[in-house]
Amino acid sequence: MNTTLKHWKEAATLILAAGRGRGFTPRAPLTGESSSGQSHLPHRSLFDYDVLLLKRSGKSGFMPNAYVFPGGVVDASDFSSEWLDIFRSFTNSPTFGLRSVKQHLETRPPIFATDRLKLGSPIPGEVALRICALRETFEESGVLLVAPKIEEKKMLKNIKDFGYIEHYGVNDLCSSELTKWRALVNQNPSNFIRMCRELQVLPNIWALHEWGNWLTPASRYGTTRFDTAFFICCLQEIPHSYKMIRKLSWSTPSEILQSYQAQELWIAPPQFYELSRLCRFPLLNDLHNFASQRATAGCEQWMPVVVSNDEHHISLLPGDKLYPVDSPRDSEAAKNTVPPSKDHQDASPLHRIVISDRYTLRVQITITPKYNHVLPVAHSAVSHDSKSHKL
Repeated sequence: MNTTLKHWKEAATLILAAGRGRGFTPRAPLTGESSSGQSHLPHRSLFDYDVLLLKRSGKSGFMPNAYVFPGGVVDASDFSSEWLDIFRSFTNSPTFGLRSVKQHLETRPPIFATDRLKLGSPIPGEVALRICALRETFEESGVLLVAPKIEEKKMLKNIKDFGYIEHYGVNDLCSSELTKWRALVNQNPSNFIRMCRELQVLPNIWALHEWGNWLTPASRYGTTRFDTAFFICCLQEIPHSYKMIRKLSWSTPSEILQSYQAQELWIAPPQFYELSRLCRFPLLNDLHNFASQRATAGCEQWMPVVVSNDEHHISLLPGDKLYPVDSPRDSEAAKNTVPPSKDHQDASPLHRIVISDRYTLRVQITITPKYNHVLPVAHSAVSHDSKSHKL
């Protein structure tokens, strides 16, 4: 936990994708279902997985009523030395058996590159941030991603032979036990350590793949600003015990985006961008393979810089021709004014989200993504079909 940050709170979030079960077969859209000509999104029937979203409280001081991926602020307990005992068999590895990231340290986002030993914690940032994402996911949704300690020898062998650990089921514990521990962890995040010790399980940090790093832009969502590590995890099936929890929804990426543009729900620009990326992968296995292989390349820190003209707000991202040369992370960058855009068909590099109104976003990107990442699916206008799935 980095207490030296002046304007930021470190956080972690989890994009959780889960298959619809072995009996599901993606199908071609029926006649009249396609939104061809109005959207470049794959039809929802082509997806064999759903993504977990949670609805924030209307009383929240940060993005009230927004649908978000599970996650939250890093707690001191996520960096507690007590985790050394929990992960005792894995501490011979610098990152507890996580695969090494090839990205040069000087280009790593600070949230990953910071030397946590200098801040008083023996827990590497890559580990603690994953613990945070797993703990917050359990607190908010009841989905617990853990591996049993009795499988440690097998896990160590998998790390040695294959460089990864397979995912273990989330329904191995009885619902009453999960309910009890979820309440305790919500009361005090340090109870997550106690839970793992008493239940003889390990937070399955190896199932989470590094995906990105988003920072809250200045003056957009109040005074609170977050430096958030994004991870992604793919499950074979939706945890059945949690399908009916209120304010929790499993839907395909295209359904969410269509519901958003039909003004049935609201998502923030980072969720819009990342869900548009997921639309490149209608099949869960393809998404898992891409996320797993890409993760070792690292990621880029993105702090949107919001500018405006007469018609739009424009959220500039790194690589755009108007993005500041010097990183604005440690500044209090406010809105700037730019002249109206004339023509985006030139060779100038673009990487931006054009915001026409609260429910109309459009990604403009002509650059090649860094670190082997994927472009989001471009949007023109998304169908407002009355049959669109509501979350």
